[in-house]
Amino acid sequence: MWRTLGWMTVVVLCCAAGKAVGEEQPDPRLPEAQTAFEEATKLWKAGKYAEAITQGEQALKLREAVLGDSHLEVAASLNLLGDLYRLQGDHARAEPLIQRALASREEALGKQHPDVAQTLNNLAILYYEQGLYSRAEPLYERALAIREAALGKQHPDVAQTLNNLAILYVQQGLYSRAEPLYERALAIWEAALGKQHLKVAKTLNNLAILYVQQGLYSRAEPLYERAIAIREAALGKQHPDVAQTLDNLANLYVWQGLYSRAEPLYERALAIREAALGKQHQYVAGTLNNLVNLYTQQGLYSRAEPLAERALAISEAALGKQHPYVAFPLNNLATLYAQQGLYSRAEPLAERALAISEAALGKQHPYVSTSLKDLARLRLAQGERAQAVPLLTRAFSISELRLRQEALDFSESRLASFLQLLRSEEDFLYSLLRAHPGDARVRRLALSSVLLRKGRSVEETANTSRTIYLSLGDEDRSTFERLRSLRTQLATLSHQGPGSLSPADYQQRLKSLAEQGDALETQLARRSAPLRALTALPGPAQIVDRVAAALPRDGALVEFVAYSDSPVVPRPGTPQSQLPSELRYLALVLLPNATIRTVDLGPAAAIDQAASTFRDALASSDAAWQGPAQALYSLAFRPLLPLLGNARRLFLAPDGQLNLVPFDALHDGKSLLVDSFHFTYLTSGKDLLPRPQDIPPSRSVVVLADPDFGATPSTAPGEQRQSPALAQRSASAERFFSNLRADLARQTWAPLPGTRQEAEAIQQLLPQAQLFLGAEASKQRLLTLSAPGVLHIATHGFFLEDSATPEDSRAVGHFGALSGASATQNLPDPLLRSGLVLSGAAAQVPQSPDSALATALELAGLDLWGTELVVLSACETGRGDVKLGQGVYGLRRALISAGAETVVSSLWKVNDDTTHQLMQGYYRHLLAGRPRVSALREAMLEVRQAHPHPYAWAPFIALGRDAPLRSLSSLLK
Repeated sequence: MWRTLGWMTVVVLCCAAGKAVGEEQPDPRLPEAQTAFEEATKLWKAGKYAEAITQGEQALKLREAVLGDSHLEVAASLNLLGDLYRLQGDHARAEPLIQRALASREEALGKQHPDVAQTLNNLAILYYEQGLYSRAEPLYERALAIREAALGKQHPDVAQTLNNLAILYVQQGLYSRAEPLYERALAIWEAALGKQHLKVAKTLNNLAILYVQQGLYSRAEPLYERAIAIREAALGKQHPDVAQTLDNLANLYVWQGLYSRAEPLYERALAIREAALGKQHQYVAGTLNNLVNLYTQQGLYSRAEPLAERALAISEAALGKQHPYVAFPLNNLATLYAQQGLYSRAEPLAERALAISEAALGKQHPYVSTSLKDLARLRLAQGERAQAVPLLTRAFSISELRLRQEALDFSESRLASFLQLLRSEEDFLYSLLRAHPGDARVRRLALSSVLLRKGRSVEETANTSRTIYLSLGDEDRSTFERLRSLRTQLATLSHQGPGSLSPADYQQRLKSLAEQGDALETQLARRSAPLRALTALPGPAQIVDRVAAALPRDGALVEFVAYSDSPVVPRPGTPQSQLPSELRYLALVLLPNATIRTVDLGPAAAIDQAASTFRDALASSDAAWQGPAQALYSLAFRPLLPLLGNARRLFLAPDGQLNLVPFDALHDGKSLLVDSFHFTYLTSGKDLLPRPQDIPPSRSVVVLADPDFGATPSTAPGEQRQSPALAQRSASAERFFSNLRADLARQTWAPLPGTRQEAEAIQQLLPQAQLFLGAEASKQRLLTLSAPGVLHIATHGFFLEDSATPEDSRAVGHFGALSGASATQNLPDPLLRSGLVLSGAAAQVPQSPDSALATALELAGLDLWGTELVVLSACETGRGDVKLGQGVYGLRRALISAGAETVVSSLWKVNDDTTHQLMQGYYRHLLAGRPRVSALREAMLEVRQAHPHPYAWAPFIALGRDAPLRSLSSLLK
């Protein structure tokens, strides 16, 4: 429901009183006025605003009597006194004083003077606090231009206006415009004033607020803590600015569900504010409002209600009944009543909050989205679904607009955090669909959510990669090369372990490299944003019809969704923190005529267990597999049959553990599904839409195979150097897969001579194929490739399962052992846990094994724009961290985001002999003009004739585009 975010107080006290200007006057009242002015300034800095006003009024009265109304010393007093009244919440008295100060300074100093900029800044703050954002912005912009021209772009006063303009952007929901301003202000202030200055604390506080709004909680907390430490040291523990950051830190804890940590901070902030500002101040109302939210989420309604009523009364008295901040206590009071089942009392409050937010902030503001969702929940609780669904549709459109704006400036890790922040909205829509599967509008809204949000992170990452390689200039490509270098450093350090570093130093080094990489990613995202914005996805109203139109006549899209299901209408008296929830699967089927059908597949625990049992049965050539295949079929596929009609060509977009299942090998009790259906795997149904830029494919074919794991950097091309201990492995050995981090540093990589035969067989079919074998099958060779038409890699793979499972991840398998680190240590990026093993991995000379390990993170930086097909003829290359709604973080994701149209990967260990046979058949069918997915299916059926166990014929799946290879058109047989 309504969260604490809106009442996170932003620092706007970035205004200075100004110094008296003018010639010395003989009148004895002037020294008295100066003393009063200086005392008022001192009290202002101490947060004692009421006492400061008394002194400020005295100074103004004396100066006006001696100097007249237009003197610059009078303007300085007006400026100070106006700001003091603003701080006390008395905007009506503040505005004419600041307006007078501005007029005097413009007349005496000219419109381009820095003192004029100061007063413009103060007037803009006043308008901001009144919700008059359109009046505030041009004043900030004018003040910024004056200060940059008069003082230089690195002056602290420039940082002041940057900070305040960023605050305005945040309040308007323009977060991507705010962050670079905050960052610039922080850099200026730290350089000019030192890292312990109060102005640094202000921007730290504000930047932390921005991070919270983007779901970056781990980034926000240390900034809040640092701001509190600076302020307490400089101002004392009872200053209002200390209360402000305490309040904001408590908000962060509430977002994370850490209620016991939040409450004492709120109570301390409230006591400070009441003592310093008075019990009727708007900032007091802000803390009261946040306490209401805290108590309501815990079901402490009797404690929340009087605070909610008090917060509303203060806000209306201090700000007026139409101020956007009044919407916050209205929404919280409505939520309080709604949770108790008092819907008739809640509804008018929620309606009023929505009207205020729309009028003050515009109909596309994030706060409006929150009000819409709150009102929709009320409608649903009263059985008014017909009125609720349009509200939810509007709310989803607003959050989608925000996502599109924010994603343009985000690195991949930050986008993942932001998508997780939006996940609760999606889960609610899926819960609503389960409750009302017969409502066509609910089905359409839920499917729009799936199509736009599922796999969104890989979509945005790929868009950035495409723009960098195809549209940006040399400077940006140089930045990208620096990013690739940092990723390699991070991969090396991650897999080497701490070595001589202490655990703390090791973690700090990992963090530093990750942050440097994230900063470069963000820089590139911002640089490419204008071009990426031109290739936006269809909007929520169009996406379903566009995807349906892309389906073949005999096809159907099947979107599996794993989500957290909770009651759409909770039982009255059940607080939000105690709502029951359960992870479940549902499926949505889209037909070419845009018909949408849905079915609830049930609890995820049973399906995930069946999927795991099925995979285990397929991973061994002598395991009984029919029983597990039928069990998973009954849970995850049989319920779809009534929805499919006559469709037999199915485009599957799995979720959760179903990402790791070969549906071809499911069994209905009579036959395998491969005999009845043609499956194409997608990250999301939006993959069916045409790419924004059709890139002519390269005609080159590159094959890396049979790496010489004993090779050193000095090994000559073509020369083989194998470890004697490994040279006796058979040519039919399984392609090894390591889930132990310690294995990466050991010489346990068996030679794969069968992959050499595989490569040579491909060259017989495709004479233009360029083979890199032995020592030439190196990491350096792979990472310097540029968009081959077809890329085939036959080697060992690895996936590390030694990291703790994140809350939003459902990682497969078990945890392995670590080498020199804690078993629960998380690597900085999930793409560091997957990779390929290339030449030199078992070299006898002292060198880093990571010079031969190509992680998925590094492969994501390849230029594969123009690459139609990547085949990973290695073991379990389809595995990775499974994140709900965002697919598998592993090799196939990395290669898709790097530009590959189709990626073929494996789900379990593969045997050299059968893989060689399957790959020969695959390329033969590709040369016959068969589509990429169809060709793989036909090759699988051929292997199945000789090897009926799915272990042999079903390990590979093709993710992505199913079309013939354009690059081979001249060779088609």
